[in-house]
Amino acid sequence: MAVKTLQVNKDILSANDLLADNLRARFDQSKVFVMNIMSSPGAGKTSIILRLIESLSDKFKIGVIEGDIASDVDAQKVQKTKVEVVQINTDGACHLDANMISSAAESLGLKGKDLLIIENVGNLVCPAEFRLGENVKVMILSIPEGHDKPLKYPLMFTESKALILNKMDLLPFTDFNVEELRKTVTAMNPSIRIFPVSAKTGEGIDNLAGWLADQIQTTK
Repeated sequence: MAVKTLQVNKDILSANDLLADNLRARFDQSKVFVMNIMSSPGAGKTSIILRLIESLSDKFKIGVIEGDIASDVDAQKVQKTKVEVVQINTDGACHLDANMISSAAESLGLKGKDLLIIENVGNLVCPAEFRLGENVKVMILSIPEGHDKPLKYPLMFTESKALILNKMDLLPFTDFNVEELRKTVTAMNPSIRIFPVSAKTGEGIDNLAGWLADQIQTTK
């Protein structure tokens, strides 16, 4: 008798994609632009989100979904800006999925919102595989991580519409090669936009916020 083999990863992703398609339809109907931010732990996702809220909250109604394995530390930081935020704790899961986002979006409410920012769990592998109904995936890479990360974790960079190169203020203290990084990433993903920024000093945030504002306008 033959042993039955289950293609678990394929089945999980297929089910997630169906939910993600339904989510995308809901977001489109509500005219909400959705950005899925991914990175390794400590790259600066929350810091970038806070900078974007500061730059865009006078023009757009923003909501945030925070994803973490545990705690609501980042959600508390966002809440201080008066932007509505919902926390998802995955209890060990290394990524957010469409089912989690569906529940969080229901709790947050989409009415009247222009931009929904999803902060994914800090991880350079799994988050890129799971669609969340987003308009764009955006990757953050910080200078201390090194310019070789695209070679080690290519899917994150090929799936992203934009790459935020954070902690540029630390560049003089590292051997990070920006041009080498740009060459590698654009060879993988020729259409990707790269934004060198510093969440700490504010360098480059205006360019990033301007690009995002243009993206939001496409849903209106």
